Parts: sequence; structure tokens; C-alpha cells
Amino acid sequence: MSQSVASAIAASNCGVSDCDCLAHRFGNAADHEDRERRYPSDLTDAEWAVVRDALPLPRWLEGRGGRPEGYCHRTMVDAVLYLVDGGIKWRAMPADFPHWRAVYRFFRRFLTQGLLTELHDRLRRRLRVKEGRDPEPSAGIIDSQSVKADATVGAATRGYDGGKKINGRKRHLVVDCLGLLLAVLVTPASTTGFAHEA
Repeated sequence: MSQSVASAIAASNCGVSDCDCLAHRFGNAADHEDRERRYPSDLTDAEWAVVRDALPLPRWLEGRGGRPEGYCHRTMVDAVLYLVDGGIKWRAMPADFPHWRAVYRFFRRFLTQGLLTELHDRLRRRLRVKEGRDPEPSAGIIDSQSVKADATVGAATRGYDGGKKINGRKRHLVVDCLGLLLAVLVTPASTTGFAHEA
């Protein structure tokens, strides 16, 4: 963390809201009222404390461009968790979350800038250390599974697995000895082995 970021964190205005996310402390999230947590997929306070510390610093806070965020990070993470847990469409986001477009932009930014992978890796390393292991695994377990694809899935991304007699896709997973995800790759079901780079 740079000296300017550290001094900015020390001088934050975290007393404005009960939330301690970076968007409330340094951004414009205080412009929106706090959301009541009511769904089973919402982060508990203990979970949020772990995720908050593992979240990468936003570009705007490091002085690398962009404008301060207008929505609470915890609320945005809760919205993405709700979407994944319920398997809903973006446009079906409940009204107590920010507008679906704002949540989608947050998710896409984290995805395209590699921040989701960084968050995942930080949480995995933290859990490995808690289990008394080295932060980085020295071995991995590889497996794959063929899954039927719907007729709407393009022919270029699916294939026929003769062994399983499945027309669809194949997901390849690499996990560590604790079962924590290291890499995932989706290929046509006709792919044999794990010849592609994860």
C-alpha cells in the first residue's frame, strides 16, 4: 500500500455510515441509504470482515483514474452473491439492491481487471494458512466432467463425449489437497485430457 493511500485511510470519514467499506469511507456511497440485510446469501458481519480485508484497492483510491464509487462495496458483493445463489437474471435483481446495471458494472469491472481472481486467491491463501498449510499449494488434483448442453448452446462450443455419450461441454477443474479451487476451464465435451492451459 502506498504512503498516500495509507494516509488517506487514516483520514477517512468512516463515521458518516455504519458501513466500513472503502466506498463509504472515501467514495460517494453515503449518497445512498444503507440496505437492511435480509437474504440468506447476505454476508454476515464476520464474513464481511474477512472479505473486506481481502478486497483489492480500487484504482480511484490508488490515484490511477476513475471516479470514487457511489455504492457500498458490501451491498454490491451481497447483490452478486444473491444473483449467484438464486440463479436469477441481472434484470431480476430485487429493488433493495442498487439498480442491476450498477451491480453488473461492478461485477464486470472486478472480472475484467482480474480483481475477482485476486479476491479468490487471497481468500484461498488465508484459508490455507488457517489450516496450517503453506499459502501456495505444491500439488493439485485435476478432474473433468462432461455436462449436457442445451440446444441454444452454439455448436462451436460443444462437442460429443463418446465415453459418456454426452453432447455438450466439459468442465476441467484443478483443486488443491483441501479441495479449494485453483483453476477451471470449460471446453467442448469432445476434448480429451487436460491439454489446454488453465
